[in-house]
Amino acid sequence: VQLQASGGGLVQAGGSLRLSCKVSGTPLRINTVGWYRQAPGNQRELVARITGDGTRNYADSAKGRFTISGDNARNSVYLQTDSLKPEDTGVYYCNINRPPRDYWGQGTQVTVSS
Repeated sequence: VQLQASGGGLVQAGGSLRLSCKVSGTPLRINTVGWYRQAPGNQRELVARITGDGTRNYADSAKGRFTISGDNARNSVYLQTDSLKPEDTGVYYCNINRPPRDYWGQGTQVTVSS
């Protein structure tokens, strides 16, 4: 299983970015894929998650601003981030948790300037 995250960048507060996570080695429809964020000096935290049947969950900080979606044909998961704030800055990772294994992508940097 491999995950490849992309789409990060530098954006001003209030701007938007669309992050992509390309999954290979396992079909999206049988997995739960999460987007996590790690700010400097902080622990990695869950931002949003989507199950194989399309159920979505969001951290309180992401509700109303971020949207997670999946494309089974492309085996990819996306995170649309709108109304970005400086506190959204960090490295964003996508993850598949299949106990006892955790699979992580390499991360993509999001920097939001004030």
